[in-house]
Amino acid sequence: MTLACREDDVPPGEGRNITLEGTRIAIFRTDTGWYAVDAVCPHRGGPLADGIVCDHAVTCPLHDRAFDLRTGESPSGDRVTVYPVEVRDGEVYVEVVRAPVAA
Repeated sequence: MTLACREDDVPPGEGRNITLEGTRIAIFRTDTGWYAVDAVCPHRGGPLADGIVCDHAVTCPLHDRAFDLRTGESPSGDRVTVYPVEVRDGEVYVEVVRAPVAA
C-alpha cells in the first residue's frame, strides 16, 4: 500500500486525481467509504475525479457514464480498475494493482 493523501485532503462527497507509482488514479471520499479507480473514463477520457459522486458511484462529467466505485462496472459495459483503499490514523493508502504482463 502506498500513501495517497490525508483524510482532510478530500472533502466528503468529492474526488481528487493522484498519481501513484506512475498510475493515474481518482480517489473518492463518500458517505459509504473511500474508493479509488482509474482516473480516466474509458469511454471518452473524461476526468472521473471531477464527476458527480453519490453513495458508491461516480458519473463521468463528459457523457454521464456511471461507474460503481466498488466494482468498477458501468451499466454501459465500460469498466475501470478498482484499487484497494485503507485508512490508517488519518492517512489514506491505496494499493496499485497492475495487470500481469503477457509473456
